Amino acid sequence: MAPFDPKLFLAEVGEGRTRCDYQKNQKVCSQGDRADAIFYIQKGKVKLTVVSNQGKAAVVAILGAGDFFGEGCLAGQSVRMASAITLVESSILRPEKTSVIHVLHAQPAFSELFLHHVLARNIRIEEDLLDQLFDSSEKRLARVLLLLANLGKERRPETVVPKVSQETLADIVGTTRSRVSYFMNLFRKLGFIEYNGVLEVHSSLLNVILHD
Repeated sequence: MAPFDPKLFLAEVGEGRTRCDYQKNQKVCSQGDRADAIFYIQKGKVKLTVVSNQGKAAVVAILGAGDFFGEGCLAGQSVRMASAITLVESSILRPEKTSVIHVLHAQPAFSELFLHHVLARNIRIEEDLLDQLFDSSEKRLARVLLLLANLGKERRPETVVPKVSQETLADIVGTTRSRVSYFMNLFRKLGFIEYNGVLEVHSSLLNVILHD
């Protein structure tokens, strides 16, 4: 019997695992939906949004291939805490909660992979909080663009990033659309990004984050 391969488990449809292909700007799940499964992005990008009781909306994360979301159901959440919408065409695996719990208990290799994801997500949340507290909107925007391009991550960089509206970028950064427009034009003049129908992000944009 072949050893358990967590990457194969997340690549294939099987018992307790279904896959769905989504078009751009298609909703994967909605805030308040029943939480009975997690999601794994095989291909594409997804944004997570939340809406407050007062109707104020915010983008809380941009996720890409290799990321999980909806894992709160494993910790007892009965409903979705955020909505998920695709930014580009995406393929997403949906392992049921019971299936995930079983494999977490039975397969140390999968437990290790999933723990790495949870820890990486916690680090990302801490970095986002520090950004909001201490960094300028210029640095926060630069970091969001670098994350969209996967620059500085273990996975393969994608210099061409999905088209994201300036309104969405403003929601993520926590500033106004006019400020985002100003800094995007500045980054382009400095050669950190290019925009000719598609957005290209260069590693030189790291200079904005590293410069005090």
